[in-house]
Amino acid sequence: MTKKQPIHCHVVENAARNLLKERGVSIEAIAQIVYDMQIEYNETLDMHDCVESVNAVLEKREIQHAVLVGVELDKLAEQKKLSEPLQSIVEMDEGLFGVDETIALGSVFGYGSIAVTTFGYLDKEKVGIIKELDSDHTDKVHTFLDDLVCSIAANASSRLAHRIRDREEKLREEEIEHRDQEERIG
Repeated sequence: MTKKQPIHCHVVENAARNLLKERGVSIEAIAQIVYDMQIEYNETLDMHDCVESVNAVLEKREIQHAVLVGVELDKLAEQKKLSEPLQSIVEMDEGLFGVDETIALGSVFGYGSIAVTTFGYLDKEKVGIIKELDSDHTDKVHTFLDDLVCSIAANASSRLAHRIRDREEKLREEEIEHRDQEERIG
């Protein structure tokens, strides 16, 4: 028996990014949520910083894996390929079904308590593309995807808040980059 080789990180990242795009979620739509959440704390914030932060978050394996699993489950539910009662639970986004939040929340812990509390806020308030996904009552299922977008936005918002503070404290750009790399290791 031959040993299976791990999937290259770029393949996994591209797959996750393509799934988001395929499901109608753009980097810019997530960045808009980040911008709206952070602008009151930094009036010089621009969308470029938010897009950069979302892209950095999407480089984390935990996020990529969560997107792959969650979107696959949503797609299987659309195709009616899940076993009952799971099919009905996922298809209707049953209120007491918390597995979607659990997967998304699990990918938030890499960016600290700010990301965790922001995730909770976004999950409750359903803003921007999150609201669009949650209220889409077509034949699409977004039970997992809306929570995953909450996770990505919460992580990107937390990452950005920390980087802004680092710059306010006049840390060298190399030190800021080092801190960012450390956050991505998880």
